[in-house]
Amino acid sequence: MKKIIIIGSPGSGKSIFAKELAAKLNIPMYHLDMIRHDKDANPLPQEVFDEKLDKILHQDSFIIDGNYQRTMEKRISFADTIFLFDIDTDICLQGIKERIGKESVDNPFVSKTLDNEFYEYVKSFKDEYTPEIYKILSKYKDKEIIIFKKREDKYKYL
Repeated sequence: MKKIIIIGSPGSGKSIFAKELAAKLNIPMYHLDMIRHDKDANPLPQEVFDEKLDKILHQDSFIIDGNYQRTMEKRISFADTIFLFDIDTDICLQGIKERIGKESVDNPFVSKTLDNEFYEYVKSFKDEYTPEIYKILSKYKDKEIIIFKKREDKYKYL
């Protein structure tokens, strides 16, 4: 386990798990939101993001936390281990509400309010995006895939 990606709905607990796993394994950790946005929450150009991601994917080891469907399959193809946080929607919504106004390990900016578009994205994640994630994962039977259905599962794993 040297090339790890962690995917799932925002608010599911991915980032904290990534931080703890990186400390245990002594592997560099990258949060996709940190390489996609500046400190004022402005997205960087897609080409800049893609260049940064490509550099990470060609390292000997990494932990990458985040979804970004556009690049998910590429990240999976480089990974040897995938953690999927398939957590109940209400838990994820609670998770995103709890980080309003707080610094986060996975964001270069502090959200001062709950963005309605983001809230709706998280609300629809399990029904709209999770099935596509499972479909992509089904193509990669050679990878170790670990699925957490409850936040407590990550503590048992660690």
